Amino acid sequence: MMYALGIAAFALCILASVAWHECGHMWAAQATGMKVRRYFVGFGPTVWSTRRPKGPDGIEYGLKAVPLGGFCDIAGMTMLDELKTPVEREKAMYKQAPWKRLFVLFAGPGMNFVLGALLIYGVAVTAGLPAVDTPPKAAVSATGCVADSTTKPTKDQPPRPIGECRPSPAAQAGLKFGDEIASVNGTAVNAETVIDALQNANGPVRLGIVRDGQQSEVTVDPLTSTKWRPTEDRKDYTQVTGPTIGITVGTIGVVNHYNPLTAIGGAAAFTWDLGEKTVVAIGQLPQKVPALIDAIRTGDRGIDTPSSLVGASMIGGEVAERNMWAVFFLLLAGLNLMLGLINLLPVPPLDGGHMAVVIFEKIRDLVTGRKDGPVDYLKLAPLTYVVLAVGGSYMLLVLVADIVAPLKLFN
Repeated sequence: MMYALGIAAFALCILASVAWHECGHMWAAQATGMKVRRYFVGFGPTVWSTRRPKGPDGIEYGLKAVPLGGFCDIAGMTMLDELKTPVEREKAMYKQAPWKRLFVLFAGPGMNFVLGALLIYGVAVTAGLPAVDTPPKAAVSATGCVADSTTKPTKDQPPRPIGECRPSPAAQAGLKFGDEIASVNGTAVNAETVIDALQNANGPVRLGIVRDGQQSEVTVDPLTSTKWRPTEDRKDYTQVTGPTIGITVGTIGVVNHYNPLTAIGGAAAFTWDLGEKTVVAIGQLPQKVPALIDAIRTGDRGIDTPSSLVGASMIGGEVAERNMWAVFFLLLAGLNLMLGLINLLPVPPLDGGHMAVVIFEKIRDLVTGRKDGPVDYLKLAPLTYVVLAVGGSYMLLVLVADIVAPLKLFN
């Protein structure tokens, strides 16, 4: 039940984020003297609408039947736009100063950036933020028996023990699920260094353990076993023979906690880091096509593949089901940064494409020394159709992958 409610809640939050984006365009247009004709949430047939103030010069606000976005209709976004009233002709967007047009166009993505930063700040104050520059801590995620060797793992099959399976030395020494491994033989370790430290240990292993906030030291007598470890590129496995204490190592994220004042700097740093990662992720979208096709074909989905709004809502349902509301709102913050950055791409019909046209017009006028007027958008129609076709095909591919092989944060 909570899973379904989480999906619905995240989907509504996405819709609210899109509506907030369009509010940015609307408020900026009003502030700079442009004529806003309509502001709607959703697409398709109109379910409800009202005009404020009454009359032909008012703004029509409303809801559409298909809750998959929204739009803000500003009179005269291009020369192709039909202007029906004197007010529309006077306040047409294409007649305004370039800085005003750029301000209105950027205001939509800008509102997504503001919302993302505010969500991150709220999480920083209430629950803390993951430490972006600190490796996660190592922890015991499971204890199991130790075999002389194991089968090579595959996508479909985990490693299986070969021969006699001896009791886990770690379990016999008292280690439990969730114990943090702070040190190995007196050397501090984290999730990135603990495996090598355990592999290189000789004789009895002294483990510094943190359980329920209390520190202790446990000595474990390892057994020798042959296992398969991932190669550096994680595309294959190699056999390693050495000591083992019979545990599976998991991770515990490091969380920084803030008060309302210190959260400003912490949230700003986290937002910047998340923005950089989002830019990298957008740049890698074309490279993910083979992985998405493979996921549809095999049902095996990599966690680093992109998701549609449907897939994002399903992930939101997963974290809501586990009452991980800090993660829920951080996911929503990341999605807002993604929406804002994608909309700034300099291709039509995105906001960034319209901004590129405005900048081109300004540079052209400066170079030629005359004002040749707005760009003819009919000449941009072929590029617009190509962008819509490519973008639509990509989103359809991602949607199919989300349905056939949905992303899962938890097994």
